[in-house]
Amino acid sequence: MTNRLADKVAVITGGGAGIGRAIAKRFADEGAHVAIADIGSTDDVKRDVTVAGRRFFASRCDASRPDQVEAFAEGVLKELGRCDILVNNVGIYPLKPFDDLKFEDWKRIFEINVDSQFLMSKAFVPAMKQRGWGRVISLTSTVFWLKIDAYTHYISTKAANIGFTRALATELGPHGITVNAIAPSLVRTATTEASPLAEMFEALPEMLQSIKRTQVPEDLTGAAVFLASDDSAFVTGQTLAVDGGMVRH
Repeated sequence: MTNRLADKVAVITGGGAGIGRAIAKRFADEGAHVAIADIGSTDDVKRDVTVAGRRFFASRCDASRPDQVEAFAEGVLKELGRCDILVNNVGIYPLKPFDDLKFEDWKRIFEINVDSQFLMSKAFVPAMKQRGWGRVISLTSTVFWLKIDAYTHYISTKAANIGFTRALATELGPHGITVNAIAPSLVRTATTEASPLAEMFEALPEMLQSIKRTQVPEDLTGAAVFLASDDSAFVTGQTLAVDGGMVRH
């Protein structure tokens, strides 16, 4: 490892498992201290981070709830002192045809996939502006460019993530803060393996990807470190497709 994130403090939503955990581990290996907001267990990622010799903080936090985000941010400040890198990773992706989609379904997926990015950015960006340095990295998805049934609500949130990234980058660039997004393909995690998406693990890479294997969380960590480090100091407002060559734009 190159220690590119030495002594930075990274906040990761949904970091207890899957993509978030993989990014947390890689960030710790690169020298960062890590704070996790998650509604599930964070024991595994705590072990990853502390084994690497870094400081760790976690709190049970629904990142779509303003009061819980506020309490979490206070905990990060108390335990780790600041947030240098914000990774908006948390998201849900339930399959449901438009005919069956209720307004409550629509609202909830927007709360988790979009509102969480707004709330976390509102909580941590002001202090980044005061320090004149910061990184905001949000997870979107390649489904924005693809034709996939039963995903109207999900694709709409991923479009919103890209728009939020571009707009926020415009406002924060003068303050030394970059804002970028990462768009994965279908990633093999415990959650996706237990969902109807598991049926696509073999067919999707073969049909659409140049790299003919299923993506795993570790495939995203290099891009995340790049966007979190000074190596990407002149990169902002971008959506980086890390998808095995599925989407070319």
